[in-house]
Amino acid sequence: MGLDSGLTDLRLEALRERRSVKWTTYEPDVLPSWVAEMDFPLAAPVADALRSAVDRSDAGYANPAAAGLPEALAGFLERRQGWSIDPGQVVACNDVVAGLTDLLRTLLEPGDRVVVTPPVYHPFFSLVPDAGCVLAEVPLAGGRELDLDGIEAAFADGARALLLCNPHNPTGTAAGRAELEALARLAAEHDAWILADEIHAPLTLPGAQHVPFLTVSEAAAARGIALVSASKTFNLAGLGCAQIVTAADPARAAVAALPPGARHCGHLGAIASAAAYEHGAPWLDAVLAVLDHNRDLVPALLAELVPAARCEPPAAGYLVWIDLGDLGLGADPAAAILERGRVAFSSGPAFGRGGEGHVRLNAGTSPELVREAIERLAGAINV
Repeated sequence: MGLDSGLTDLRLEALRERRSVKWTTYEPDVLPSWVAEMDFPLAAPVADALRSAVDRSDAGYANPAAAGLPEALAGFLERRQGWSIDPGQVVACNDVVAGLTDLLRTLLEPGDRVVVTPPVYHPFFSLVPDAGCVLAEVPLAGGRELDLDGIEAAFADGARALLLCNPHNPTGTAAGRAELEALARLAAEHDAWILADEIHAPLTLPGAQHVPFLTVSEAAAARGIALVSASKTFNLAGLGCAQIVTAADPARAAVAALPPGARHCGHLGAIASAAAYEHGAPWLDAVLAVLDHNRDLVPALLAELVPAARCEPPAAGYLVWIDLGDLGLGADPAAAILERGRVAFSSGPAFGRGGEGHVRLNAGTSPELVREAIERLAGAINV
């Protein structure tokens, strides 16, 4: 079966008409391949739901329950991940970063330490101090797996929570059940919290499996809180809607203590998310086919055009972590590549220790534009 032409026939002129950060940050001659926005057209059910809301002038404050969001999310997670949740324990928030920040403020005391696992999603490094807490960095073992011994040492030294990014950004890895079970045991033993950012889970690609953290054990359900959203999967980040999910006490009681301001989301975001969860499966399956194609295309093009580059195709998502450390471009290759090749990748060092010499490429676009990004990379190296 071929790729959906509606997702692959993308014109740069049309994309540049968008006013999002991806398409307005750099000069018009720069190909943006950085921030986590996909280029595909909106899923038709989502676009229809938004048009309908505008037609009825329905742009007030959000009521996620009236929009059907909790039930839509529950059905989506059951169908896509085999994860049964209680819709009554779904709490909406503006986005995952805001949700994590408010949870840390509610669960912890000022000055408490929070484990992050670099290289990792860069807002983690700012949201922890924003919540009044202190970073405790435990780098990934081998650059791709949780360092459970290091995490145990951090918990033993007083760290009170860990921010789990699974599937992982930027590496695209999906943590295995045994790894997550061990993490849950450590949290239970040390009375710590695991806040699981699972925003990329619906984008898990063929051959891989996403294991929801709250499902792996009673300890995970008790000490874990998951945050999910349609924003990455259905390209709805600008609509401001994420969901906090719990499975058991004391996690449920902790979320119940969130202040009213932490339970706010965008009304159009709730409407669009419910439509995506309930009716977006055909569109999502077509997107996954394109992403699966592109994750094989990137290493093939690198082998052809930039043989000194190294990358491992992601198990989930459309973000490809590329090691350019052997190319002599310094700690932040993205800067030199932008200047010489006029293509913008995400800066590796922004993701913390282990990011030196790396760039993150966004493959959530057409194969043609993926090829152009790699060709511009190759041109920058050969200048």
